[in-house]
Amino acid sequence: MKAHNEELSIDALPQSLEESFIAHVKSFYVDESSASLATQQQEGATAVVDLAAEFEKFGTDSQIEHCARVIGRLSDIQVRDFALGSHNRNSFQTYWSMWHYLLQIAPTGFVAPVACLFATLAYERGDTTLAFKALDRASQDQPNYSLSILLRRVFGSGWPAGAFAAMRVELHPKVTAGIFG
Repeated sequence: MKAHNEELSIDALPQSLEESFIAHVKSFYVDESSASLATQQQEGATAVVDLAAEFEKFGTDSQIEHCARVIGRLSDIQVRDFALGSHNRNSFQTYWSMWHYLLQIAPTGFVAPVACLFATLAYERGDTTLAFKALDRASQDQPNYSLSILLRRVFGSGWPAGAFAAMRVELHPKVTAGIFG
């Protein structure tokens, strides 16, 4: 793990430009009007947890298919909000590494959700500068992405990271119930 003051690149990696990978990510895009929306949301939430378990063992050598599934399913706000509350103190480093990697490989059009997730971990870790850099990537990808706009306000207000984390933890069971009933 890099120290907070070392420069951590969140720039795109070549993987994010590979046509076959982009097509794979797009195949997991969640359409709000889909008849199978609930199933796609459940599958997306499960994919986040499953990828984290895989990432704990294999890191960036995790299956690219699973990475594509998570990035694509994060196009759904419920899946993204589930992901927001999926980590805890014990799994923080795993999720940090996972969101960092996914941010670097996310194709254009799919960067904003991952960038926001990574930004929240950077903020909770006390690296506000990196959190804002991640939000900048989100804004470049989707200028009107609502979570990016909200997080920019929250982080800029100086709201304590611990209070933000507590709110995230408190909301997670409600989001989980909304997805899994």
